[in-house]
Amino acid sequence: MAVKLRLRRMGKKRQPIYKVVAADARSPRDGKIIEAIGMYNPKTDPATIEFQEDRVLYWLGCGAQPTETVRNLLSKHGILLKKELKKEGLSEEAIAAKLEEWSSNNKSSLEQKKVKAEQKKKEKAEAAQKKLEEENKEKEAEAAEVKDTASEDVSAEEEKLETE
Repeated sequence: MAVKLRLRRMGKKRQPIYKVVAADARSPRDGKIIEAIGMYNPKTDPATIEFQEDRVLYWLGCGAQPTETVRNLLSKHGILLKKELKKEGLSEEAIAAKLEEWSSNNKSSLEQKKVKAEQKKKEKAEAAQKKLEEENKEKEAEAAEVKDTASEDVSAEEEKLETE
């Protein structure tokens, strides 16, 4: 029996929450499962990811194949790195040290991404503000032009009345 680690959809319409499950590869997405080993909520900011790490490592050790999405989640959580380090035969202390180093590097890169995202957001807001100001200036210019033409029309009519 081929076992896959995959997502099982739960939650309401347009509010998905996924369970990370170990299931037979032949069973449907929301069908019979062997064991639930985690949760994934993509709607929160940032996405919430929870795993029972020991069970995930057990299933990966048994030969379970993660789907592409689950593999990405496991990679972001550092579980695949831990599996590879155990496979190399490193001691628990060495594994813990490498995981700590990886997580510190990962956190710094995440902070850099957040800063870039905030800068882009500010730039978009500034661009929208400039665009709005330009539109307001154009509207004011049009209104002034309409007012001038209206006053010219009124003065022309007054001249006609005076000449008659």
